[in-house]
Amino acid sequence: MFSRIARGAGRRALDSIYGRSLIARLKAEIKAELREELKVELREELKTKTGLLGIVRAVHELSRRIEDFCAAVHAASSAGALDTEGYARELRRLVRGTAGLAVDMLEVPDSGDLLAEFAFLRATADVLRPAFQALVSRRVLFCGQAYYNAWYLSRALRRLGWKADVYNWDANPTSQIYYHGEDFHLGADIPLTVEGELGFYLASLYGYDVVHFSNAHGIAFGWQTQAIVAEKFGAHEEIHLLKALGKKVVYSNNGCLDGVSQTSFAKWGPESVCAICRWQHEPAVCSDERNLQWGRFRNSVADFQCTLGGNRADYNDDPRVHEVPEFYCLDPELWRPDIEIPDSYRLPILGGGAVRLYHAVGHRDERTRSDGVNIKSTHVYLPLIESLRQEGLVLDLIEPTGIPNREVRYLQAQADIFLDMLTFGWFGANAREAMMLGKPVICFIRPEWLESQREEIPAYADELPIVTATPQTVKAVLRELIAHPEKRQEIGRRSREFALKWHSAEVAGRRFDHIYGALLAGDPLLRRKV
Repeated sequence: MFSRIARGAGRRALDSIYGRSLIARLKAEIKAELREELKVELREELKTKTGLLGIVRAVHELSRRIEDFCAAVHAASSAGALDTEGYARELRRLVRGTAGLAVDMLEVPDSGDLLAEFAFLRATADVLRPAFQALVSRRVLFCGQAYYNAWYLSRALRRLGWKADVYNWDANPTSQIYYHGEDFHLGADIPLTVEGELGFYLASLYGYDVVHFSNAHGIAFGWQTQAIVAEKFGAHEEIHLLKALGKKVVYSNNGCLDGVSQTSFAKWGPESVCAICRWQHEPAVCSDERNLQWGRFRNSVADFQCTLGGNRADYNDDPRVHEVPEFYCLDPELWRPDIEIPDSYRLPILGGGAVRLYHAVGHRDERTRSDGVNIKSTHVYLPLIESLRQEGLVLDLIEPTGIPNREVRYLQAQADIFLDMLTFGWFGANAREAMMLGKPVICFIRPEWLESQREEIPAYADELPIVTATPQTVKAVLRELIAHPEKRQEIGRRSREFALKWHSAEVAGRRFDHIYGALLAGDPLLRRKV
């Protein structure tokens, strides 16, 4: 028994010796592996630290170079020899070089290169802002079309010494008939690609100090740029970068769904225009959530906003939102009352006592319900005209659609009375064109909006020559104008004078010369009631 115990003890001792040896060997191997892993980690950390140190040194060097750049700009300005565009090019070369990019743009830009430049601008905006501010001058970009308003305003500003360009990024071919011109057209001289859009956006950062946008959801440089920037950096970061670099953002409102909930707009009386709107139950076009979300963003970035019509609900009730009829401008020579009518547009001469009426709906099929109802009140006017004809009146109705705006004026000039919206509460481009042509316009003017407008520009409200009517009163109003041609002529005369005073391109140029200049000088131009 003793021997068995002794043999067991010896075996345990031997196992213990082998175990310690195995453990020692395993420990050595593990230590070796750990040392190698540690070496790799240390090398990576060292590389990271070196990269960080390099970035810190680059940014520090950038600060010094920006100070030198600003000093050079100020010296050139003081000497009256400032070449703003030349210095803007040098600033971009400085930025790209510091970012580790080729200082000169590639002939065919690469999206990765452009996004890297964007990322660097965004990361160093605080450092770069003084350089962009040093270059501030009379440079404005109208980003997006607003019918022809921005085009004629930009030409007027050029005559006053501004660099004023229009960028048309609307790629919808059916919209082009409403536009009268542009300096840059996405899909034409600017490629309809991410590189095309983003490249133009980045060039604009260096080339302009004021960016004037128009239309609901239109504070953008194009949908592709908006999408890729949102994906890589966050929603609307391209617009936030404009602000971070000190650019002034101006915006022009375009109607009922622009920053106002459907619920709020539907409350305006005496009849709810929303109840007859084609888009009432189309949340992808108009809804409380969509409209207010847009208004919230719009108000967060715009330094100054233009509107016309006194709609002061929701996000339009803001001191940065102003009544600015001058933005919605026209060329008085193009819409001259005595324009020569081409044979192709000449209408038959009407007999004595006959009256020619004009009623137009842009994008009529899209904006009209299946029952013929639309916010332009076509469903009211057509039965009314037929009723008056049954009474013996001789009425000719012009209802153009799909005709380029530069040409439709030939038809407008041959009309006697213009028929516009009877429930919306204000008028649009068609009525402004009619007034510039010296024509009387029937349109419902909402009393509350007129009073809101009077608080800021009383003269406009007092002088407005629009003949107001509702669906209930329009028959009597129209019959009165038909029966009295001398009254039509008098209203037409006042309409032309009114349009020249408030909506001519020359007047608009002077107004925005002041607005943009004040904004660039640091005046917020907050709305004050008269």
